[in-house]
Amino acid sequence: MSDSTPPETDRKQPPSKSHGRKSIRPTLKPRELVSHNPDLARAWQAHIITLFPDAFPGVLGESLTGKALKEGKWQLSTTDLRLFGEGKHRNVDDTPAGGGAGMVLRPDVMGRAIDYTLQRAPGPLVYLSPRGKRFDQAMARDWAGLPGVTMICGRFEGLDQRVIEHYNIAEVSLGDFVLTGGEIAAQAMLDATVRLLPGVLGNAESAVDESHSAGLLEHPQYTRPAEWQGRAIPDILMSGHHGKIDVWRREQSESLTQERRPDLWQKHLEDKG
Repeated sequence: MSDSTPPETDRKQPPSKSHGRKSIRPTLKPRELVSHNPDLARAWQAHIITLFPDAFPGVLGESLTGKALKEGKWQLSTTDLRLFGEGKHRNVDDTPAGGGAGMVLRPDVMGRAIDYTLQRAPGPLVYLSPRGKRFDQAMARDWAGLPGVTMICGRFEGLDQRVIEHYNIAEVSLGDFVLTGGEIAAQAMLDATVRLLPGVLGNAESAVDESHSAGLLEHPQYTRPAEWQGRAIPDILMSGHHGKIDVWRREQSESLTQERRPDLWQKHLEDKG
């Protein structure tokens, strides 16, 4: 995946980064500050537009997602928004129209970055915003079934509304709280999505039995030793009766969901009825 190329560049700027199994060493030419990484055949593609490309892959480069990244099951590329900025200092923001605190990401700057990225980026265009639809397991499953996703990491007071409307961008939120930027949210959403890709989890059943996969919270888990600090593993789990174990786990999931997430429980009842 090619990263971002601004209208005017100099040789002092570092190239942006692509992550995946294959790579080609970047050659810095006049007006070219990006590395070129060929898209892996059939790999799920994640493209991130951000002011902080060095934040990636971050934790996504570790554990199962990192292993899958190295194996080419998915590929991660970043577009450095700063390289599309205006003027000598590559400004990307300006004061809010109508007054107010903070700064807003400029539509012309973001538009250039989006246009460049969309030349090769598959999947939906998503803006990570606290006012967006809340991300959930169902959305992760939907994204995992697509060729990939392109994410815009917000900063400051947000993104000019005209950009959102012009590109018909979906706004998605990690939860009912505010972060300083979208990079952490992007990593969390990508982790939830990538682990659902074929071959990423060692045991495919793990993804089926997890919290939220069936609309309920997951049942309690236990492992050896059989007794710890005077607390024993429930007898039913040691019985070997898998049918009874399944019933117990289902009852536990329903009880926990009712107690801790009444909103999920109500939705579960509506879906059943």
